[in-house]
Amino acid sequence: MIIEYARVSTQDQNLEFQVDALATAGCEQIFQEKFTGKLRERPELSQCLYTLRMGDILVAWKLDWIGLPVR
Repeated sequence: MIIEYARVSTQDQNLEFQVDALATAGCEQIFQEKFTGKLRERPELSQCLYTLRMGDILVAWKLDWIGLPVR
């Protein structure tokens, strides 16, 4: 399964561009979040990582959004 994690850092920003682009690339499940990367708790990223299984592919618009600290 191809799983997408899309994030913007403010409530004023729009996820639509990321979601459309990655869905077009074949993502089957999408986790979306509007949180600053400075926050340690990002529930959608935590759920996304929990959902991953052997053989799944995780796709993100920017790789550094996944590499920031998560509890």
